[in-house]
Amino acid sequence: MLEPLRQGLPPLDPAAVSNAASCALPARYEAVREARLFTRRTLDQWDIGDRFDDVCLVVSELVTNSLRHGLPAGTLCTADQSPPVRLHLMRWTERLVCAVRDPSHATPAPREADDFSAESGRGLFLVDSFADSWGWHPMAGTLGGKVVWALFQLPHPPQPLPAE
Repeated sequence: MLEPLRQGLPPLDPAAVSNAASCALPARYEAVREARLFTRRTLDQWDIGDRFDDVCLVVSELVTNSLRHGLPAGTLCTADQSPPVRLHLMRWTERLVCAVRDPSHATPAPREADDFSAESGRGLFLVDSFADSWGWHPMAGTLGGKVVWALFQLPHPPQPLPAE
């Protein structure tokens, strides 16, 4: 069965990050659409828009899960509060990481479901199916909460042909 990984990201050299972008998402379901638009713009800028469909599906599921399960019941985002959910996109030469931070300390866990045609309850199964790996880790320090991440392998950049 699918088990969430309680670990940090796979070994990645932070100094080798070629691009990074993040956006704050308010505590409302329209934020899922905002996350998809942000992801589309960012991947297009990084010239990896060909991965948009898989990445967008995973981003949508991670943000939806944060909004449904990562916020206290009845949480509303007011103008004087910082939004409680944040999407981070980080690109290395051959990897893309999507990470969603929320204030919950609860372990992300797939639901036991026999009905795979159900409208909800299969988000982490989709994340597991479309991402190359995924996991989560608690936040340290004063931020609190957790980060759930998904990693995508990117195609190797074309190598220049050797001069003859």
